[in-house]
Amino acid sequence: MIMPRGSDQLLLPVNPLFIGLSLLLALAFNLLPLGRNPALPDLLALTLAFWAVHQPRRVGIGISFMFGLLMDVHQGALLGQHALSYTLLAFGALAMSRRLNWFTLLQQALQVLPLFAAMHTVALLVRLAAGDLFPGWSLFIAPLIEAALWPFITLVLLAPQRRAPDPDENRPL
Repeated sequence: MIMPRGSDQLLLPVNPLFIGLSLLLALAFNLLPLGRNPALPDLLALTLAFWAVHQPRRVGIGISFMFGLLMDVHQGALLGQHALSYTLLAFGALAMSRRLNWFTLLQQALQVLPLFAAMHTVALLVRLAAGDLFPGWSLFIAPLIEAALWPFITLVLLAPQRRAPDPDENRPL
């Protein structure tokens, strides 16, 4: 099998409990009362996009929709605002999941930047259609921060799957 250029080693299978724990921790971070700063990155969206890229059979559109509804209920937003934006994010991440792993981490960050920008734009359009006020141009700083966090979250969430360096002359892997 041809290995993608960015991966220098084989990864162990991911533990489904680790996926769930990482999503719950990202949700808990989003639930923190940090104020209504529109430039804050959405760590739940970042984690959902990561797992949709790396584990598309486990995390997909349905999981993203459920977490979006949870965020809608928590923020008191129009029901379906986050659900719609998270499902579109998951769809885009699933669509690019096969090719994204061929890029380096910085190139991946540039590839997912339009996904995060589209997610925030859809959420903004839903809010504006419901009669809410424009939150300001600082809203478009959040996708830049999320794309900048992509390499870091990739290293953190793939760390438990990396094989320990155990060289053996008789074993090729």
